[in-house]
Amino acid sequence: MVDVRENWRVALLVVFILIAGFALLSPTLAADDGTAGSDVAATSSVTNLQYGLELSGGTRVRAPLVGVTAEDVSFGTDSTRAVEQAVADELENAGPADVIARTGVPAGQQSSAQAQSETTTTVEVTAENVTTDELTAALDATGYATEETEVRGGVTDATRQEVVRILQNKINEAGLSGGTVQQVTTAQGENYVLVEVPNQDASSVRELVSERGTVVIEAYYPTGNGSYARDVVLQQEDFQSIGTAQEGRTGGAYVPVTVSESVAPEFQQSMVDTGLAQQGGTRCVYQQDRNNTEPCLLLVVNGEVTNAFGMSPGLADSLRSGAWEQDPVFQLQTTNVSEAQDVAINLRAGALPAQLDFSQDSGGTVSYISPSQGADFRINSLITGIIAVLAVSGVVFVRYSDVRVAAPMVVTALSEVVILLGFAAGIGYPLDLSVIAGFIAVIGTGVDDLIIIADEVMAEGEINSRRVFQSRFRKAFWVIGAAAATTIIAMSPLAILSLGDLQGFAIFTILGVLVGVLITRPAYGDILRSLTTIDR
Repeated sequence: MVDVRENWRVALLVVFILIAGFALLSPTLAADDGTAGSDVAATSSVTNLQYGLELSGGTRVRAPLVGVTAEDVSFGTDSTRAVEQAVADELENAGPADVIARTGVPAGQQSSAQAQSETTTTVEVTAENVTTDELTAALDATGYATEETEVRGGVTDATRQEVVRILQNKINEAGLSGGTVQQVTTAQGENYVLVEVPNQDASSVRELVSERGTVVIEAYYPTGNGSYARDVVLQQEDFQSIGTAQEGRTGGAYVPVTVSESVAPEFQQSMVDTGLAQQGGTRCVYQQDRNNTEPCLLLVVNGEVTNAFGMSPGLADSLRSGAWEQDPVFQLQTTNVSEAQDVAINLRAGALPAQLDFSQDSGGTVSYISPSQGADFRINSLITGIIAVLAVSGVVFVRYSDVRVAAPMVVTALSEVVILLGFAAGIGYPLDLSVIAGFIAVIGTGVDDLIIIADEVMAEGEINSRRVFQSRFRKAFWVIGAAAATTIIAMSPLAILSLGDLQGFAIFTILGVLVGVLITRPAYGDILRSLTTIDR
């Protein structure tokens, strides 16, 4: 009869297997429709396992960011906004929105350890067709350059992080469930933004991530000499809240917006001064290059007018009386819900500080995996796993010809895979080809460690006491522990650094080694002791 107190490691293994099984099969953890912003691409109808892009199909975009950066720049007493304007004035192909001045930020090309202890003052230009020589000349002309100033291609890490955040917001706002955005760094130190969106075609994803999304509200109004003027009256940061696209009661659609209290008085006054808030409101019929309309509010996206709005009599009266300032809300009317959704996405997600570079020399790529191809990958991965298990099982049985040794070995090795699958299902980590490769590596290293235990324990003949067994088992475990430490140390950089597909492989290899050393190897030792020790 097995004493649970002496075989508590086996009991612990059973508990972990049950927990993993619950995570895999519990219907409360399933989310077949996916969750926006998660790594979920698809879920099985039988289990809660979720699949990455390779196993579900979709679009992957990988590209660097457009830009050149000058480090160790001297701003003097000027504000960052003044620096941006001054540098933009010296550049032919860039405006103030294309220049980013930062103080006290980590340099983009430093290592992570350096970035934590060293900071630099930088000027970035994120417009296309601006060279390092042109930025150097602009800094010299404005007097911001120093002897230590270094101009290089690329942008800072702070800009890349901001782009990742905004692109993730855009994907979430567009309702693309399972889309993910992250930074990746190649072995050569090149920095890319990686976007993966399951079940979406390449053209729509590229269009979404390529749009810079600079959105402003302009007042368009006649001047005294018969011409028309355009003034920016609201920028993205001036909105306190952006509502979702909604259908209008009498047709069309709209996006409700709330202006920040600090900006509301100035906006209200500008509406009165430009004539938009005139008695009876305005009826805007805006046509490009034709000055034949009443005053309008223009929605300008990426420098182009996409929508023009008049003003209702009620809103105009509220602005003229000053009552609107107490509740600074109005609606941006569009012809349909799709247009309203585009407006909401741009306003809520924010403007990209830099664009993705898809030029031929940049290394930017857009790839598409069809859903049917993803299904084939899943089937092939399953077949590969089954072949690996059968091959390992056959070798083990041939090696020992003893069911008492070989059967627990195979079962214990497979339990590691079950535990890892349960962990992946529990945290919603998507399975992709790199994770599958990690699972196969775990099976191989796990069985290798179990063979070391069996050989060490049985190599010197019959085991006549628990003391003899424990002595032999400890020798084997020291070897296993040293090998596990080596594997964890070797894989840690791959798990920590953003190296794309290698990260999933490293994470699950490390997890498999830890599960083996802490749970399954000791449990196998208890099972082997119970089955082979004469003095039980």
